[in-house]
Amino acid sequence: MTQSFWLFGSRLTIVADRTTTNGNYDLVEGYFPPGTQTPPHRHTRYSEQLYVLEGEFSVWTGKNKLVLKAGESFLIPKGITHVIAALGDRPARGLAVASPSAFAHLVETTGTLNESEATDLELFMRVSTEIGDETLGLPGDLP
Repeated sequence: MTQSFWLFGSRLTIVADRTTTNGNYDLVEGYFPPGTQTPPHRHTRYSEQLYVLEGEFSVWTGKNKLVLKAGESFLIPKGITHVIAALGDRPARGLAVASPSAFAHLVETTGTLNESEATDLELFMRVSTEIGDETLGLPGDLP
């Protein structure tokens, strides 16, 4: 069963999580409207593989910037500070595999069902800390 949530302006659909993968990984489809950007962050307990389905994602890892187009993928190892953004004039859509499972829990616990509802930052920070994520700025900041 898939579930969709809004988090920092992006629609994230949980395709698979700890309940269906025995905790081995999460599979999350992300839809980023134009101009959407994650805050700078790093995962200390899991890696993240990003695969682009449509549009373009700009990915910063540290000071390096990479632009990924449809059909391309990129591995973000655990511990690497990164930002993912859809900076063009079109939305971007991709798949993220987080291994081991943790990211889907963050999305499900802190995401909203309504696009216009703001993310509860206090809850987001608490759950991020619980799963070993570190948020290092605000959406729009770069590493």
